Amino acid sequence: MTRTTRRLGRTATLVAIGTTAALALAGTALAEGSGNGDDGLVDGTPCTYTARACVDLATNTAWLIHDGSVTRGPVGVSHGGHGEETPTGLFHVQWKDQNHRSAEFNNAPMPFSVFFADGGIAFHEGNPKNPSAGCVHLSHDDAVAWFNDLQVGDEVQIH
Repeated sequence: MTRTTRRLGRTATLVAIGTTAALALAGTALAEGSGNGDDGLVDGTPCTYTARACVDLATNTAWLIHDGSVTRGPVGVSHGGHGEETPTGLFHVQWKDQNHRSAEFNNAPMPFSVFFADGGIAFHEGNPKNPSAGCVHLSHDDAVAWFNDLQVGDEVQIH
């Protein structure tokens, strides 16, 4: 897949060799003019300015971002455990469901779900101290914020 992006009069063509490579290219090629430092990352996060939601799996933290600035976070999260890892890479919000129930896990509640990856992977309310089956668990208040802030098509970066 090839994606051409125009920003501040410059054009960068990103070839998705792999999701990590695409994220690295996005951070390098589009950093100029972002106002967020020389590395193209949003201050205090591992994500580029194009992200609307950012997750760092290594530190169990997440952020909401608008126009390259953090609007919420860092907040504590949990994610998939061994054998049910949360996928890493660049994604986009696919759909949302405030009162979702899991068809895969006995109708388990997944309040304030924001789906971003194939296989039913979503941000949703859950205990941020317990591993998930691949989703990103947020506290109630944070799940509400993610649900209200993110829209279909918004970029999600999971590192």
